[in-house]
Amino acid sequence: MADERVRVVITGMGAMTPLGESSEEYWKNLAAGTSGIGPMTLCDPEGYPCQISGEVSGFDPATYINNKEARRMARFTQLAVAATLQAIEAASYDISKDDPYRVGVILGNGNGGFPTLEENCRILAERGGMRMSPFFFPMILPNMAAAAVSRYTGAHGYNSTATTACAASNQALGDAMSVIQRGTADVMIAGGTEAGISLLGLSGFAVMRALSTRNDDPQKASRPFDSGRDGFIPSEGSVIMILERLEHARARGANILVELAGFGSTSDAGHPVQPEENGTSSAAAMQLALADAGVALDQVDYINAHGTSTPLNDTLETVAIKRLFGDLAYNIPISSTKSMIGHSLGAAGSLDAAACVKTITEGMIHPTANYETPDPTCDLDYVPNQARIKDVNVALSNAFGFGGQNACLVFRKYVE
Repeated sequence: MADERVRVVITGMGAMTPLGESSEEYWKNLAAGTSGIGPMTLCDPEGYPCQISGEVSGFDPATYINNKEARRMARFTQLAVAATLQAIEAASYDISKDDPYRVGVILGNGNGGFPTLEENCRILAERGGMRMSPFFFPMILPNMAAAAVSRYTGAHGYNSTATTACAASNQALGDAMSVIQRGTADVMIAGGTEAGISLLGLSGFAVMRALSTRNDDPQKASRPFDSGRDGFIPSEGSVIMILERLEHARARGANILVELAGFGSTSDAGHPVQPEENGTSSAAAMQLALADAGVALDQVDYINAHGTSTPLNDTLETVAIKRLFGDLAYNIPISSTKSMIGHSLGAAGSLDAAACVKTITEGMIHPTANYETPDPTCDLDYVPNQARIKDVNVALSNAFGFGGQNACLVFRKYVE
């Protein structure tokens, strides 16, 4: 039976990112303001206006998955399995001691297996359909990462995939919290994954003119809220978290990192790709998340912005924050994780969520890198270029996606 007072906590994280293949390495580089953007290597971008990306460059799936299995998985699934195994270990969680039907999986993903889709479309055109991979469908479908995580962990419970574009990971984490709160599960493995860097994805965004063209200086290219921003940097990665009902975590003596306290989701019900100009619906998502957590506006210590480095998003996110918080907005530190790793689309919210957890546990806000020239339309405190020591009790994380999808999360310092 549903109980709105059920508390959900995070007890472990795994991370595969352009800034490191563990949550510790990822955070260390974020706090240092290090950029994970470089020349695009996962596909050949010659002739395209954007030739840079954020890649998990050292990733070797064989570290986590046997070679035969890995060949039958798309990269986004490989990343999710790797991050999951890290998270399980970090949480010291042994599923064999639980009812596996009360352990579920929800992941966010935007593109599925784009590179695999592109490769097989090329085979279809050049060699005929009967030469395509028999694993085509199991590799490209967005739900296959969650299916693989379930298989690798033995989680037989609630299983789903959120595909709400760039809001997908926040949607997955929020939905996972709700599954626990309504009593369907005690533990949820949740987060996001994306590995869509391919000519297919690059072409689609390039013709929209959504991408940065600062190829000559990759590490300076992603510059959210700066007046010189010219588009986002395509990226990839996965962060997976272990969510537990508080009583379950206490009973097994788990190390509790933070509480996932609130979730809010809305739709712009408007343009398919442009954010709502007045910020009403994204502000409503933030307000719903705070209300769900029982947090007042003046209790928010930090906002992890969607902050994509596109001219329109950063201005309109600023509008939405000011719409909700009023004058309080000027006193809240805000930073964009994407300034250092680019935009990993469906996985972005999970990478931002890991930053929020670390912000609370480490008492430090990572900077917005490359903030050099203020934009009059973006006039808040974006924690420019240097990390800031601050005791953060409540962090709000925003994710806004194509289709007008808005999903916001509230993380809170754990107090018994």
